[in-house]
Amino acid sequence: MSDQVLPQGAGYGVVVGIGLFFSAFMLGLTAIQARYTGVSPKDSEEFTSASRSVKPGLIASGIVSAWTWAATLLQSSAVAYRYGISGPWWYAAGATVQVLLFAQLAAKLKLNAPYAHTWLEIVAVRWGTAAHLIFMFFGLATNLIVSSMLVLGGSATVTDLSGMSTIAACFLIPLGVAIYVVVGGMRSTLLCDYTHTTVLFAIILTFVFTVYATSGYIGSISKMHFLLSEVSTVAPVAGNAGGSYLTLRSKNGLIFGVINLIGNFATVFQDQAYWQRAIASRPATTVKAYLIGGLAWFAIPFTMATTLGLSAVALSAVPASSSPAQEPTSSGFVPLLPTLSDAQISAGLPAPVAAATLLGKSGATAMLILLFLAVTSATSAELIAVSSIWTYDIYVRYINPNATEQQILQMSHIGVAAFALVMGIAGVIFYYIGISMGWLYTFMGVILGSAVVPIALCITWRKASKVGCLSGAVVGFIVGVVAWLATTAGLNNNLINVTTSGGNYEMLAGNLGSIAIGGIIATIVSLIWPEDYDFAATRAINSPASHHQAPAVGEGDVYAEKKVPDSSISSVVNEAPKLDNELDSVGLNKAFKFAAWSSVALTLIFMILIPLPLFGASTVYSVTGFTVWVVVGIVWAFCSAFAVVLYPLWESRAALALISRGIIKDIFAEGSGKYVPPEATADTRAAA
Repeated sequence: MSDQVLPQGAGYGVVVGIGLFFSAFMLGLTAIQARYTGVSPKDSEEFTSASRSVKPGLIASGIVSAWTWAATLLQSSAVAYRYGISGPWWYAAGATVQVLLFAQLAAKLKLNAPYAHTWLEIVAVRWGTAAHLIFMFFGLATNLIVSSMLVLGGSATVTDLSGMSTIAACFLIPLGVAIYVVVGGMRSTLLCDYTHTTVLFAIILTFVFTVYATSGYIGSISKMHFLLSEVSTVAPVAGNAGGSYLTLRSKNGLIFGVINLIGNFATVFQDQAYWQRAIASRPATTVKAYLIGGLAWFAIPFTMATTLGLSAVALSAVPASSSPAQEPTSSGFVPLLPTLSDAQISAGLPAPVAAATLLGKSGATAMLILLFLAVTSATSAELIAVSSIWTYDIYVRYINPNATEQQILQMSHIGVAAFALVMGIAGVIFYYIGISMGWLYTFMGVILGSAVVPIALCITWRKASKVGCLSGAVVGFIVGVVAWLATTAGLNNNLINVTTSGGNYEMLAGNLGSIAIGGIIATIVSLIWPEDYDFAATRAINSPASHHQAPAVGEGDVYAEKKVPDSSISSVVNEAPKLDNELDSVGLNKAFKFAAWSSVALTLIFMILIPLPLFGASTVYSVTGFTVWVVVGIVWAFCSAFAVVLYPLWESRAALALISRGIIKDIFAEGSGKYVPPEATADTRAAA
């Protein structure tokens, strides 16, 4: 926008001030945990995986937090602005099913490698160094692209609303997050993510009720329907039934849905951030956590885009000179919100400008806080993820196999700080070469999609072929890039640049070529020349038993024995009796089967049974149909808030009571509230 709604100081205040607040908050959480529960991130296992003991509600909240990128709020609203009500559905559904299907991988992880720190460790043990390095490229590329989108989306919005320097925002956003991640580790990061998710839902619901209940410009679902119909008459949407914003019959919306589906498979299945939460989860409740998290997350982009994305369209039918009480007209006036350019839409600005237009400075401030919390939550997940890969898959495996506990923890901290700097540099580079968050979002599947099926097969299928999966990942990558560039050249008179290469058909060709070829090669070769892998070596990765009795070794299995020295597994050994009770193969196989049928059924519902019949019907919704659409989104948002805000409190009631008792004891008898392990108490009584 030409005139910023907020002063520049507000941008710096939010980015720096809230970042420092959460750093202090994390310090407090860490101190409380250490004093009243005995949990401390000074142990490397606790720092990176929360000792694999986190309950499902908090994991679900962490999944929602990690999956809520800048794009979740901005790009979802941008596709609503472009394609109407089909945009929110295809964005939300096309990025929910991956988390639901990932529940299967999470179950197999607990069954086949319960003590692994990263998914790359499993690849290394099963297929050796070459496979480890190839898939590490895809893993780190995923983290870099996701992190760049976070920084680009966050910095663009902060700059647009406050005039803050984009370059400064690119560096300051990850810097503040790095401070509290280094301080708190995985468990405290999940707790911080929980607070982010709580505030996020509160602000989104505030926007919902402002737009559909109290706003003088819109104020009701019927008024929104009227305004969208007016805009459809004046500026019909190309490829939509009747040119309407009120239909799921959208050709470009469907194309985006396919691109979105493919790209997000790559960014879930290959992103260590999602594996990290599966690793941190209790084995018995991992599947439950991912199913809750996926279903709860759906409400965020769907409700956000149906609210602010459509508001940005509707406000272009309101005259700038009118008071909120005046009836809008369809022509002959200067609109309250002018039509945004393609560059502004790609930068994700429909939601921020709608919020600022509807609520002025308070709306802009709320949007700024909302976006910052979303960006920092996802950024913290990426920092921990890359730190784990750096520590266990590079440092311990290739540089110092005999690293001590202190060295491993130090490398984890260095990994967090270093990648925060890399995020800032990458954001600046993409900004200067003209690549936006929206362009990266549709591009990610082109270079990442080829490894999706090979990785899934490696973790879950004993017959998966090393040669087939490696060749599928590499050949699929090449085919995807070639298809993308060839389609760009063919459709644009051999002109290839950022603008021409970012079209729907260009990105669709690259995304489809990458994931299809990678999956086909990996599957066919595995069927023709299958392996017969029993996963015994992967189950031995970092297992407490492996430090007492060496397992039989095959290719790459030496890694399982030497990877972490005895001193670095103290917390795993302490947790072993609890974990062993939940690592029953029969129970985990049942969990996998439940994850398989439930996630596949939900995927069919989200991607086929609901949208395709509505697409085929070409219905332009009446006020009644649109009302049902909006109300379902609002109800879903409330249910999601209960699932990831209130449920974690209920399941943690015993821990909260323990902390409360400790604090009260310290208040009335200083020093008496500190947590004492039951074993220590028993020993003290015996000695007495």
